[in-house]
Amino acid sequence: MRKFTRLILSIVLLTFLALYTQIFSFLNESNFWLSSIVISVKYILILACSSWILIEIVRILKHRLLKRFDISYEDNLKSRKLHTQINLLEKVIVFVIILITIGLILISIESIKEIGIGIFASAGVVGIILGLSAQKIVGAVLAGIQIAITQPFRIDDAVVVENEWGWIEEINLTYIVVRIWDKRRLVLPTSYFLEKPFQNWTRTTADILGTVFIYTDYTISVEALREELARLLKDCELWDKKVNVIQVTDSKENYMELRILVSAKNSPTAWDLRVFIREKMIEFIQKNYPESLPKTRVNIENKECPKIQ
Repeated sequence: MRKFTRLILSIVLLTFLALYTQIFSFLNESNFWLSSIVISVKYILILACSSWILIEIVRILKHRLLKRFDISYEDNLKSRKLHTQINLLEKVIVFVIILITIGLILISIESIKEIGIGIFASAGVVGIILGLSAQKIVGAVLAGIQIAITQPFRIDDAVVVENEWGWIEEINLTYIVVRIWDKRRLVLPTSYFLEKPFQNWTRTTADILGTVFIYTDYTISVEALREELARLLKDCELWDKKVNVIQVTDSKENYMELRILVSAKNSPTAWDLRVFIREKMIEFIQKNYPESLPKTRVNIENKECPKIQ
């Protein structure tokens, strides 16, 4: 509703500006200097209002289109893909509209008309963007456009970046906002994701494997642990019933390493499942195999001490 209100206000303002010349028709050749200023201001305001209307129309169309694709349900890969593309496309269109408007305004002012003409010379708007691509801000804009096309990630993808785990919350032309699991926000330039590696846990599907490591003494029964894990997962709603594995992945002088692999429908669920399994398996070992907790062995031989003469 707000978007329609802003659009109506901008149209009303543009209509008023169209009558601007008639309102100031009292100006004549005797005050030519004032007349030229009024006309220039009118032209600038009309351009600004027109660009405002175009931007509002673009935003209304984006809002109407995205309403058809809900990203709140579980299997939302297609919806998140469209949200990412359309949001970035809107920002690119708004950027181009503003750039063209600035150029037209510069042309309308005699003292800096040459600068405005230069903006549209030869290569045009695209040439300007490419010509300024060496600058950081325009380089970030180009990186944002590249992300919109290649889509290494989408809105609400689970990622690990800068040793932080979270979700892609906002994608802009110049920066990306990652919502960290503890509700902090990590803001990174778009160029970061094209220059440095990062993990995307939901690139193609949301399901993921969770890993739990348990360290025990060599005396424990691995088969008993497998049976207990199967019992725990049988009635666990967090498990997606796909992967259920216990393996001895390493052995040291004082303990052996057991790796538990379980699967879940998405990364937040996998985290909760890992915590649940870790707690219950440790509790099982404490109650049933307390002697198999990690320990350090020291053998002391009882030898007769030599007599001191």
